[in-house]
Amino acid sequence: MGINGFNRGVLVESLLPLGKLDPGMREPDTPLDIREVARLAATAEEVGLDAVLVEETKDDPFQLLALAATNTSHIQLGTSVAMAFPRSPTVTAMSAWSLQKLSGGRFVLGLGTQVRAHVTRRFGFDWSAPAPWMRDYVNAMRAVWRCWQTGEPLQFESEHYNLNLMVPLFNPGPIDHPDIPVHVAAIGPNMCAVAGEVADGVRLHPVCTPEFIDAEVLPNLARGAARTSRNVDDVEVCMKPLVGTAPDEARLEPVAETVRARVGFYLSTPSYRRTFELHGWGDIAREASEYTRSGRWEELPGLVHDDMLHTVATVGTYDEIGDKLVGRYGSRVDRIEFSIPVNDRSDGDRLSDIVAQLRKVS
Repeated sequence: MGINGFNRGVLVESLLPLGKLDPGMREPDTPLDIREVARLAATAEEVGLDAVLVEETKDDPFQLLALAATNTSHIQLGTSVAMAFPRSPTVTAMSAWSLQKLSGGRFVLGLGTQVRAHVTRRFGFDWSAPAPWMRDYVNAMRAVWRCWQTGEPLQFESEHYNLNLMVPLFNPGPIDHPDIPVHVAAIGPNMCAVAGEVADGVRLHPVCTPEFIDAEVLPNLARGAARTSRNVDDVEVCMKPLVGTAPDEARLEPVAETVRARVGFYLSTPSYRRTFELHGWGDIAREASEYTRSGRWEELPGLVHDDMLHTVATVGTYDEIGDKLVGRYGSRVDRIEFSIPVNDRSDGDRLSDIVAQLRKVS
């Protein structure tokens, strides 16, 4: 969803697949059937969501969004996120350009770095400092877009890319909506600053608590925006909160325990430790990392006490969850992702009600 402090009108995003989620959780209990993507996107549009997002895990996100674009008319479509570094900026530029044409200007490109081990061992690339690399990536991609839109020669040179060839056969030419928003996934200070410097939005990890956003994200966004004399208010802050929700308290309890396990996983991951350290839980985070090194995965939830659970995650019934999310993030973020299962008309009406709660002016 998107908003500026919830005060300019919220955009509520859904991470597919609607109707295939465990209650309150984002991960599907069965693999996504890509033949259902068009229908699921239409459902999201029907219940009043503002955007449908897909992430790059088991299916190609650009292909999924092409399916969604063909069966919707006005809902925004985006990646949350696609992997940048394993792709050439020119390749990603082409995928985004095609989706922008197909959707009539409804596409948002969310990019992530992926962690070092995956870049080197899953994709086979050399590693480099991610923040400067992402800056070069976004600027290179935009140079390609300018070449296609205006006809200016392609000429981009940086530490990571040297692009200077674009022949007519591979030039798709101008489109009606060439200004494709680019969002960058970030949690650390340097990547947040790069987002403020070159991106249209920053996509935050679920462990980013309101306190962390205030202390770490917003100041570093402003620091990056100042480098290029940008107005930091023009950079959308996008949040994928960790949510536990269910129709009633009885069904919420097991959902909350599932969320506790997810917090335990994040607690054990060094890349996300800075959030827990901000709240004084650095020692517990290091203990959690030791658990994973010893293969004690099933014991991680026991390290997540109730205060930690309700600080990192937002837990409440369907009637409560919208107001709780507004209270936590309403003055801080511009877009928020939220999904509950939609299997019939009553589920759709319930989700529409939650969307209305999220759009309240704080």
